[in-house]
Amino acid sequence: MELTKYICHRKPERSFHIKNHQFPICARCCGFYTGLIVYLICYQFYNHNYDLNMLLISMILMIPVAIDGFTQYFSLRESKNNLRFITGLIGGIGLIIFLKIIIRWILYVL
Repeated sequence: MELTKYICHRKPERSFHIKNHQFPICARCCGFYTGLIVYLICYQFYNHNYDLNMLLISMILMIPVAIDGFTQYFSLRESKNNLRFITGLIGGIGLIIFLKIIIRWILYVL
């Protein structure tokens, strides 16, 4: 899994392990990518109106991962892998909504 070193730090203490085998990405990135995939699958069944309200919702969804990441980075507390995964999942959903809105606006302007 050499390719994953370009998309994640892969620190062992911040990664999930199954039978002493480390996941190729950390818990937070695992949550992010899971959130992206889950939203893209759900998007196929539910069509959303991507307006300013959805933009605000996408930004709100990214707040927990930012708080978790910054408080851990500045050693204010130690985050656990379950929390990293959950905040990554929520942040991944927020990120994909945000990107869909930005892409739609760019295509509209062009």
